[in-house]
Amino acid sequence: MTPEHPTETSLRRREPSMEDVAREAGVSGQTVSRVVNARGYVGAATRERVEAAMQRLGYRPNSAARALRSGRFRTIGVVMFSFSSYGNQRTLDAIAVRAAQLGYALTLIPVESTAGETVAGAFRRLEEHAVDGIIIVIEAHQLDEADIEIPEALPVVFVDSNRAETHPFVDTDQAQGARLATEHLLELGHDTVWHVAGPARSYSAERRREAWQQTLEAHGREVPEPLSGDWTAASGYAAGRALRELDDVTAVFVANDQMAIGVLRAFREVGRAVPEDVSIVGFDGLPDAAQLWPPLTTVQQHPERVGALAVDALLAELDGAGRRQTPLVATELIVRESTAAPKGGRGISAR
Repeated sequence: MTPEHPTETSLRRREPSMEDVAREAGVSGQTVSRVVNARGYVGAATRERVEAAMQRLGYRPNSAARALRSGRFRTIGVVMFSFSSYGNQRTLDAIAVRAAQLGYALTLIPVESTAGETVAGAFRRLEEHAVDGIIIVIEAHQLDEADIEIPEALPVVFVDSNRAETHPFVDTDQAQGARLATEHLLELGHDTVWHVAGPARSYSAERRREAWQQTLEAHGREVPEPLSGDWTAASGYAAGRALRELDDVTAVFVANDQMAIGVLRAFREVGRAVPEDVSIVGFDGLPDAAQLWPPLTTVQQHPERVGALAVDALLAELDGAGRRQTPLVATELIVRESTAAPKGGRGISAR
């Protein structure tokens, strides 16, 4: 006689099936299928019962069979160059959260170098892992495009790129943020604004530097020679040591908050007070920026929105409804105590 429920002995002879889960949970096979494939409505209580039955029986969905039925592996590949930056960490976290919400897993391929062969190798590995599409979080300036073929068989979405003509991309409105920072300092009454830029090959750094320069030119102000760093506080400190030797520096827009921390230290250690002697604005919106002394005025970007939009854009491509570009994610200026009108200045909000 066949038992109503599968016994431990019978389950040792074979892998538990979807029918076994249905019997264990007291639901139909169709309900189990909806839970497994994340398709169709299943009430929360029923879903929990099915998932508990799957766990008790050790049921593992057959991803290959599921892909044959749906045409999807329900896995997204991510190629990322740097995990050290705040923006990339937050973006990756948002990609993972949004993918999970939509029933997708991630396969992450970190690359230690942006050399063509290294990135091409990451693409090959993802194709072997059977992903539905790829999100690339590598700035376009870091890619030797002559040596890299973007996979044609898979949808691809870029984050922080300028490949709008060839692939969908998602990005923060870098130029808007730099304008907000520069205009804030000019409105306070500073004659001009110095700039500590990010790495020369960085797309984000380039957009922020260009917008800073264009804003000064639009207001008829002198454009000082920018200094450059590598996104680290140490490089910001080196730039700050150079700037503090110049008596006419009263305002500095720094391309990220980490470098702004170094600039702040460089001025303060020689007795040039912030904001009384020099105003400093960062970019990123690091949570700890509010805890510095003085608390740092910064441009808040929203990598969590960028990551979620990247997943949505990729799935739109998969569904054949993709757009070549999503709207840029807006920034906002968070004004704190590191900025003020210059001494004897004509600022609109002298403190």
